[in-house]
Amino acid sequence: MKMKKVFTIVVLAFTVGLFSACNLFKSSAGTSPTTGWAYNDPTFGGFEVRTASEQVTGPGLVFIEGGVFVMGQVAEDLGYEWDNQPRRVTVDSYYIDETEIRNVDYREYIHWLNRVYVSYPEVVRKALPDSLAWRRQLAYNDPYVTTYFRHPSYNDYPVVGISWRQASDFCLWRSDRVNEILLYKHGILKPDPDQKDANNFNTEAYLLGQYEGVVGKNLRDYSQTDSKATRPVTFGDGILLPNYRLPTEAEWEYAALSQIGSTYDERMIEHRLYPWSGSSVRSAEKKSRGRFLANFQRGRGDLMGVAGHLNDGHALPAPVRSYLPNDYGLYCMAGNVNEWVADVYRPTSSAIVEEFRPFRGNVFTELSRDEEGKFLEKDSLGRMRRDTIGFQGDTRYNYQIGDNRNYGDGDILSSLDYAQNRELTPKNENSDRMYDQGDGPSHRGMSSLISDKSRVYKGGSFLDRAYWLSPGTRRFLDEDRSAVDIGFRCAMDKVGAPRQSK
Repeated sequence: MKMKKVFTIVVLAFTVGLFSACNLFKSSAGTSPTTGWAYNDPTFGGFEVRTASEQVTGPGLVFIEGGVFVMGQVAEDLGYEWDNQPRRVTVDSYYIDETEIRNVDYREYIHWLNRVYVSYPEVVRKALPDSLAWRRQLAYNDPYVTTYFRHPSYNDYPVVGISWRQASDFCLWRSDRVNEILLYKHGILKPDPDQKDANNFNTEAYLLGQYEGVVGKNLRDYSQTDSKATRPVTFGDGILLPNYRLPTEAEWEYAALSQIGSTYDERMIEHRLYPWSGSSVRSAEKKSRGRFLANFQRGRGDLMGVAGHLNDGHALPAPVRSYLPNDYGLYCMAGNVNEWVADVYRPTSSAIVEEFRPFRGNVFTELSRDEEGKFLEKDSLGRMRRDTIGFQGDTRYNYQIGDNRNYGDGDILSSLDYAQNRELTPKNENSDRMYDQGDGPSHRGMSSLISDKSRVYKGGSFLDRAYWLSPGTRRFLDEDRSAVDIGFRCAMDKVGAPRQSK
């Protein structure tokens, strides 16, 4: 009896030991299934692993689940430009602003620049909207020069007179402010209203140790055996968000079409002409039947209709939530103001861009380093310095140069010069040769509006006819210029799974 009891105890102990040994190598949040070493444990080297979590939705953003769609123009090409031929592409999931950026949003930006860059007033002047764009030689628009951007009556109206470069700068500023408040909410940093000049929170500078701020309580540093050791946040901690940015043309068009409302069981039942179903600019829904769905110019001289029975109701841009949203819940993806997108304009882009996340405009950069390979100090505005990547030669197969804005349409390899002289390579020259003819005597009188600074804008505006409300139409303007009918909204990458968990 005793022998049987002892045998049972031995077997039980062996079983528990075997289970424990197997459990040591079992995949879990705290143990590596590859080595068996514990994560987040100074005794085992302090390799830190954060459990996956859903990306926080940044302020103002709406989640857009990616997928395949037919990008391009479906209406008759009135200008016969054929610069957006239909093709099937796929966009990854991302976020985009619910509305266009408002005057009050942009004034917050100007206020921050004024408060922080006390030694650099030119930064503020460079960021201000071009209010003089309202002026017309044969119209009395001067009141809008002083009132449209500043007066509180226009707080919720879309900011206009913003160049592509200004819009891009706003996106980067917004990224830093959102990440800064996230660190405040996690107790990592404390508010610091006394930031001045280079001493201001910049996400990249913070991650590289060139901005400390007023520290609240940093994270535990598991690489140190001292239990009181701490460290700043890294991007791998999952607290900070990716940058806000301008949406690509494909992302903007995908979001505008909102085809979740025109598909059934993975079948598209309608290729929409506008961001809503049907071919009319009026609502067909019972509760809103007859209402205009966008702010646009109905006909020559008709910007708002007759008194007592206004059609779209606004001769100027309207407040950003004035019309019914599309099926994604996005407002004014047609009409009101045109919107900048990230892409550089080329008439042939639709024929040569990639099928996944199509985009023209890549300029690959890297952080600037000194001769010893150390990162250079941030600049006088508190931002890290960057250089455009040089010629890669045979070291890479996926790209050779950093500036790819004119790749396949304007670069050396796509030019007539290359056909006549095969010794030309991207290394010795990279210019938009097909469009920028220069000022030499052999090019006298030749010019082109298309260049590497030409940026696409889409959506139609309060000054446009209904034709331009179709998401497939596209126009372009120099990235340093602005107009009273062009605004913008921001986007952000989705990290991780393409679906948003509940």
